[in-house]
Amino acid sequence: ERAARAGEVATELYGRLTAAGLTAVRPDAAVVSVRAPSADAAVKWAADCRTAGVAVGCFRPPSVPDGISRLRLTARADLTEEQITAAVATIAATAPREAVTPLG
Repeated sequence: ERAARAGEVATELYGRLTAAGLTAVRPDAAVVSVRAPSADAAVKWAADCRTAGVAVGCFRPPSVPDGISRLRLTARADLTEEQITAAVATIAATAPREAVTPLG
């Protein structure tokens, strides 16, 4: 039951992040990967998220191929609607300008 809920939270995060104009990989489990424009941008973005109270992972070369640095979010079954909303707002607000695709 908790694994299913974590998957639901991951899907919700994915939907909200992509709706905010970020490029994310559709999750097949509890991990959501969000594309960063560069390794340096990913490091700064992750640090800005952590400073704002949202813990995210940061993957950049050499742990991933060049050109695909990412933030990595791990969805938890116990996240509330308010926590999901706050996390998405923080991630979107701290995103490097180049990470956001204009909507419309």
